[in-house]
Amino acid sequence: MPDIETADNRNTAVDGKLDIPADADKAAGFLLTAEGYGELTPEAEKSLKRRIDWFMIPMLFLVATLGAVDKVALGTSALYGLSTDNHLVGQQYSWLGSILSLGAIVGMPLSSYLIQRLPSAKYLCGCSVGWSAMSLLLPACSNFAGLATLRFLMGMFEAIIVPGISLIIAGFYKKEEQPPRNALVFAAASSIVNGFLSWAIGHVPSSAPLHIWQYLFLLTGSLSMLWSIIAFIFLPNDPMNAKFLSKEQRYHAVQRLAANKTGIVNRKFKIDQAKEAFLDPKTWILFFFNIAINIPNGGLTTFGGLIIKGLGFSGINASLLSMPTGVMSTLAAFIFSLGAAKWNNRRCLVTIIACIVPIIGAAIVYALPRTNLGGQMVGLYLLYTYFGPYVVGISLAQANTAGHTKKTVIFAILYIGYAVGNLIGPQTFRASQAPAYTGGFTAMIVCYCVCIALMCMYWSLAVAQNRRIDAREPRSDDDLLDGFTDLTDQQQESFRYTT
Repeated sequence: MPDIETADNRNTAVDGKLDIPADADKAAGFLLTAEGYGELTPEAEKSLKRRIDWFMIPMLFLVATLGAVDKVALGTSALYGLSTDNHLVGQQYSWLGSILSLGAIVGMPLSSYLIQRLPSAKYLCGCSVGWSAMSLLLPACSNFAGLATLRFLMGMFEAIIVPGISLIIAGFYKKEEQPPRNALVFAAASSIVNGFLSWAIGHVPSSAPLHIWQYLFLLTGSLSMLWSIIAFIFLPNDPMNAKFLSKEQRYHAVQRLAANKTGIVNRKFKIDQAKEAFLDPKTWILFFFNIAINIPNGGLTTFGGLIIKGLGFSGINASLLSMPTGVMSTLAAFIFSLGAAKWNNRRCLVTIIACIVPIIGAAIVYALPRTNLGGQMVGLYLLYTYFGPYVVGISLAQANTAGHTKKTVIFAILYIGYAVGNLIGPQTFRASQAPAYTGGFTAMIVCYCVCIALMCMYWSLAVAQNRRIDAREPRSDDDLLDGFTDLTDQQQESFRYTT
């Protein structure tokens, strides 16, 4: 039977040093049993962060990017005859974009439970092997049913990408350090990589034994599979088992996260924390925010290449012109995340400002005549800055959620929001409206405005909760282990919400 418990106050003595709750975070026991080390100086902390960055960020970046490449390759494969070769009609191509998200919605509850019960990095990389295998099987398809089945299964495996990586980042970095790392790890480099690979594959001669789109999936799937195996071997689950750090560095890597008060890892599934996650109104504000911000994402991921091709470009040139979309997404994510990290307690405001940029892009594409190619491309590239507010939104959930079960449940709920948005997005692009897709661009403008309204609500709620916390009598007996009691943010008297 799995260890499922409600919160209790049972205590355990560790070598007579101190009593800690039996269901406390794994980090609490690690700190108590570790050797005594001197205080971490600012210079040593910078060196430690650099070491963690140089190992963890590239590892997580490649897992996230190659997973996204497998996913977005559908958009560029359409430039090379996937629809024709698989006899797709009507909205079937749109449904190939949506069904991946449907798979993610179905697979997310189980993945959310398993990533808490199993070593998080190992489970993440195991799923990466799964979605890579689905990509490798796609070239064997010859009809809608085969493509849809594999895309559905790929969605089930990919459901854990964002929740899993978010959990790992939260376990290695302080709250203020998380936004720029999110931006680097979730950088939309998949569009750049996919655009380059698509351009290269476009030069395969017509005499080749396979169709061009089949080579694309074989290439992306092979690269993803190779890296998944490497990451499975070397990617650590948490600072306590990070072999690239010395024993002292592991101690300090854990100790410095006590101020987060969000914990690192706990294998017990706590029903009271799961209930709190569902009853917390901030969960549902971010859930609907994720739906609204990802409806444009779903549409652009599936139809971005076709939109560019519809302006009169060839398939090869459309692949090349799609590469800057990844640059725009990456720049937007990094710039706005850096602003959120440097501008203390203004993450909601940064998100609101970030939503305005893609609104301008959608308005330009909608209003300008299609003969104005320069203006159309500028507007289209501005649309891809939507990734900035999405990444900053992830950092709000990381910073404002404590308790390991609550974190896994909330990350799962938010990813379901992401999947729902991506499921709806392709359906706003109607085949009958090609190549202008006016309905899709109208939906984008509406969604970004909804995002701004929801972020204003989140900001107001977090400020009100902080005021109630400030009105309480301050505690003076906080110690290092208080950051690893595996209590939720609402159960901790002195927890303050990032706004």
